[in-house]
Amino acid sequence: MPYKFIICFIAGIGAGLGTGFAGMSAAAVISPVLITFLDIPAYEAVGIALASDVLASAVSAYTYGKNKNLDIKNGLLMMAFVLLFTMVGSWVSSLVPVTTMGNFSMFMTLFLGIKFIVRPVMTTREAMGQASATKRAAQSVICGAVVGFICGFIGAGGGMMMLLILTSVLGYELKTAVGTSVFIMAFTAFTGAVSHFAISGAPDMWTLAFCVASTLLWARIAARFANKASPIVLNRATGVVLTVLGAAILIVNYI
Repeated sequence: MPYKFIICFIAGIGAGLGTGFAGMSAAAVISPVLITFLDIPAYEAVGIALASDVLASAVSAYTYGKNKNLDIKNGLLMMAFVLLFTMVGSWVSSLVPVTTMGNFSMFMTLFLGIKFIVRPVMTTREAMGQASATKRAAQSVICGAVVGFICGFIGAGGGMMMLLILTSVLGYELKTAVGTSVFIMAFTAFTGAVSHFAISGAPDMWTLAFCVASTLLWARIAARFANKASPIVLNRATGVVLTVLGAAILIVNYI
């Protein structure tokens, strides 16, 4: 039991920091750790990771929203199309004989980490406000469809894809991008967790409880720090967290 607690606590640190700082899905961190160190079946590990993501993303979204760093209107629109096209992507993937791209999320995490360090996102709220409401809504629909389809087809990378698109395509300021991303992820993670447990049955409850508690704690700490930090500090902190997590996940999977 102590060994299980330590492993889950460490996994929760990485997942919580990634969620609170960058809107990253806990599945990218928790799943490989549980599979590697606790020999938990992959499908069950993903379900536990998604369940851990629900509360962590929700509390992060609340913190960002309280600090006015959350675009609920366009976030809901994007979320609807993410969920819809995730199902479409999943269906297409079942019909096409493609090679799985399970490493996509790992490399995306590492790439984004380096990007935020080398080229920080310095968009301001004033600059965000220059885009018309109609244009922003149309972009949210298109980007939600693209992210959803890719996630459904590949099965990974949702949080990272959303952060990349929100900052690079929709021109969101970093805090608003992360806040909107975790808001969407709370709902998508809940849907995914319910689906996994409905299919595979109840997971190991101690592992679930430890992972949920640790991820929630560190996501709350990271979100509070992120909302008080200056844009340049947040970019650097986000970049370092993502780079370290990306490298760690690669090491866990290949060494």
